[in-house]
Amino acid sequence: MKISGVDIRPGNIIEYENGIWKVAKIQHTQPGKGGAYMQVEMKNLIDGRKNNVRFRSADTVERVRLDTKDYQFLYSEGDDLVFMDGDTFEQITLPADLLGDARPFLEDGMQVTLELWEDRPISVALPEQVEATIVEADAVVKGQTASSSYKPAVLENGVRVMVPPHIESGTRIVVNVYDREYVGKAG
Repeated sequence: MKISGVDIRPGNIIEYENGIWKVAKIQHTQPGKGGAYMQVEMKNLIDGRKNNVRFRSADTVERVRLDTKDYQFLYSEGDDLVFMDGDTFEQITLPADLLGDARPFLEDGMQVTLELWEDRPISVALPEQVEATIVEADAVVKGQTASSSYKPAVLENGVRVMVPPHIESGTRIVVNVYDREYVGKAG
């Protein structure tokens, strides 16, 4: 599906210079002289390169739709991760860097979504929120509970998050995987 260069939005997957790119940031610029353009920061989903490109309204790009398929994470093998298709029980091995910053939240048996382009996996999406146990939390400073301040805490996977003062070590909490933010206590 062709779209105009000024209709590009963050999160779009586009085909550009024979590659597949995910749009990270956009900035619409309207200079005093000349036509308006969209400054687009994007990342190549195949090789990880980043690029800044200007698209004018006359430019068109191909917007790509990726196929998605649910898989179950089985185990890690060095720098590779092994996933299983729940329907066919077929196993697939992928590099761990496809997960990016979400890697510490991956747990054995977790259901994930693989994004495929021409039957080739190019990204792994974890659930938006996961439950985790706090193993280390700073003590509450007297008087700190009156304000809406947060304190640092360390989760069982080693990730540091900011939590409200009343949360203590050993508490199970819900964390947003991609923002690494506290959502609430686990139910």
